[in-house]
Amino acid sequence: MLKHIRCIILPLLLLLATSSHAVLKERDISSSLSILRQELNNYRHDLDKQQNDLRLQQQMVVKELITVGNQSQQNALMLYSQKEGNIFDLTYACHAATEQYKQFRNNAAPFRDYITNTNTEVSRYDSLINDLSNMYIGALTPKAKLDRNVCLTLAINIRRTLADNNDQMKQYITLYNRTEEGLKNLNDYANMRYGEIQRSIFNNGGENYLMVLHNLRKEYNLTLTTVLMKYRPVHHALSEWDGRVILGFFIALFIGVLIAAGLNYLVIGFIFTYLVKHGKIDFLFHWFDKRKASIQAPSPSPNSMEPSGEAADDLEMIHTKASFNAKRRTIIATSTVITFALMLGLLRQAVAQNFFVMATGLLMEFAWLMAAILLSLLIRLDGAQIKNGLRIYAPVLTVCFLVIGFRIILIPNTLVNLIFPPMLFICAVWQWLVVKHYQKLLPKSDVFYTTMSLIVFVFSVVASLVGYTLLSVEALIWWTMQLTCILTITCVSSLLKGYGNNPRRLFFDKDTSITRTWLFRFFYYALLPISGALSIILSIYWAADVFNLSDTTLQIFSMRLIDTKNFTFSIFKAVQVVILFYLFSYFCHTSLNLLHHHFAQSEHDHAIEENRREDSQAVVSRTAMWRNVIQVFVWGIWLLISMKIFNIDNSWIVAISAGLSTGIGFAMKDILENIYYGISLMAGRIRVGDYVSIDGTRGTVRNISYTSTMIEALDGSIISFQNSQLFTKNYKNLTKNHGYELAIIPVGVAYGSNVAEVKELAAAAVKRIERKNYIKYINTVFVNFGDNSIDFKVLAWVDSRKQIYATGEIYEALYNTLNEHHIEIPYPQRDVYIKSDSTMSLKDTPKA
Repeated sequence: MLKHIRCIILPLLLLLATSSHAVLKERDISSSLSILRQELNNYRHDLDKQQNDLRLQQQMVVKELITVGNQSQQNALMLYSQKEGNIFDLTYACHAATEQYKQFRNNAAPFRDYITNTNTEVSRYDSLINDLSNMYIGALTPKAKLDRNVCLTLAINIRRTLADNNDQMKQYITLYNRTEEGLKNLNDYANMRYGEIQRSIFNNGGENYLMVLHNLRKEYNLTLTTVLMKYRPVHHALSEWDGRVILGFFIALFIGVLIAAGLNYLVIGFIFTYLVKHGKIDFLFHWFDKRKASIQAPSPSPNSMEPSGEAADDLEMIHTKASFNAKRRTIIATSTVITFALMLGLLRQAVAQNFFVMATGLLMEFAWLMAAILLSLLIRLDGAQIKNGLRIYAPVLTVCFLVIGFRIILIPNTLVNLIFPPMLFICAVWQWLVVKHYQKLLPKSDVFYTTMSLIVFVFSVVASLVGYTLLSVEALIWWTMQLTCILTITCVSSLLKGYGNNPRRLFFDKDTSITRTWLFRFFYYALLPISGALSIILSIYWAADVFNLSDTTLQIFSMRLIDTKNFTFSIFKAVQVVILFYLFSYFCHTSLNLLHHHFAQSEHDHAIEENRREDSQAVVSRTAMWRNVIQVFVWGIWLLISMKIFNIDNSWIVAISAGLSTGIGFAMKDILENIYYGISLMAGRIRVGDYVSIDGTRGTVRNISYTSTMIEALDGSIISFQNSQLFTKNYKNLTKNHGYELAIIPVGVAYGSNVAEVKELAAAAVKRIERKNYIKYINTVFVNFGDNSIDFKVLAWVDSRKQIYATGEIYEALYNTLNEHHIEIPYPQRDVYIKSDSTMSLKDTPKA
């Protein structure tokens, strides 16, 4: 009933806190007094009308406070009577006490605000009364004097009424303080017991299972006695937590499952299947086939034997219907789980019984787990794989249901310690067998998830055997909830992939305009990773909620694990930084894509206006010039916000930078110089995609940053030049103007050849191989009388990127043409003369 306090208190405070309208500056004092009289008179009438309503509302507030006190006593009896061995009962009682205290403080806090506001109002009217009392009335007109006297009387009356209301509310504040004190004491005791529960889970292990087996008879008798005492019916009163109530709930639960299964089997297993077989709902399969086409392979070639047109559509529909028949049982199971969860939700809202509210909440979480697994399998796997998928997830679902069942019936610790370790061991072996048998039959993602389940099983088995049974339960619940989140995100991701890969959308294609994909990319590249990050803390929170430790978990998440003067760290702060990272990453990529789209559209429009081809390299170059600016700006803001979140004091950064400014300035001289030249290059001297020559090294510009320029050389190697080096080296931009360079081909023919004929043949030979954007003939020039030939130079424009191929073709054409016309191409000749020494005699000949 705490929720009704706010509904009653807020109207009460709004009525009491309503004050008169302010009097603004008028033309004279008489006008001000006249308006003040009217305002005070209206406010006085409003207060008179509100008195009866206020009295009734105050009585209701008193009743609510008394009800809260009774609930507090009830929670105290429940909490103080709990035995040490019933941890589920104890956590439920602690949660009820702490939750009531928190709700009371949130809902009843307006009491104190009202007292503060009323004291302010009383002080204000004291000042108004004092001012009216001391007002000089000698210069006032008779009407102004009358207004002044009436205002004084009304102000005194209003002040008295506010003071009386305030005194009466102080009595309620006293009652409120007593109620809050009792709730606070109960809350402190509950938190102390929470601490004991945490220590029993994470610190103090109980007897190891070998000791339990050694004293099995004693443990069995103790467990039997505890169970009989706990679930023994109370004959003189029916408790909401009585064993008969729990048994009745599970019977109703079983009947609800049968009803949900029967309805879905009737609707899907008979009616829907009948409509499918008789082609009554083929339009649904046509729609499904269109969605499925988004993830199919490309269309077959015309020469293939694949059917096309209507025949292909018919085959696809047959395949879809066959897939439905193969998945029909799983579809029925999924719809049954969803229907059952909806039934639980409706009943939970209709029934106010405490045990029912607790049990249905836990079962709805379990239904969500089952629905997430089943939907994920339906979307990602075919009919033959679904059965295998259900088998590998069955151990996790079984253990989760057992733990939820333990929590619902508030099973004693002794029984948990006795039966849970062997159950865990059986499920771990079961998990190992299904992973080993089905790992080659399922996608790698499912194999990975179930392998992680096996690791958690092994950890839980070991923990339970050495005495940490509750820790093993907590670990299993955490992984179950985490697996639920993972499969939910995987399911959503699969749906988004299918939607984005549709041929009509192609949202993952880099050529698709960002103006069409920005919203889809926000969901896929930002919200999905953020959901993954949040799922970690959400799964821990839900796992802790099984022991009603959710409030404690929130405190741990908010706790400053590192708290120093210059740095603070908590789990919530880390999650905030991660979320901002994904948001800023999306914003950075989207900004760059929008900028590229703007430049591409601008280049397209300019190309149409100037009647020329679009220059895609210009778009790439202009985008590259802004890329670093946007990245530095976006990630700089992210860094500053992250520093603020972690409370990183930047004063030490300022101090260090001030002390090292001179040294840093010298050290950064070259960096700043490279940045300056980098800006100069990006301003238009060199663009990404340009073909350049640097000291004889030819290559294509692949990237220009603020410090360096990266060249892909002809031999495939990547060479990085500092920007300042490009201005000191002999570099040429071969594509800056028109993309051509002058090729000078030397040709020598024998003396006696006809010069005019040679020039004509050379021109004809080169013109035969002319092609647009490749070779363009200029002229042939007689340049020299050589030692062995008369020399010509053939001049031609060639594409700078294909200079080697173009010159090679020109040489080949010239050689073939001259040979065909029997014009000799001489090669160097040398005459060798051998001279002998005539003075050399035979006697000087060396002996052998």
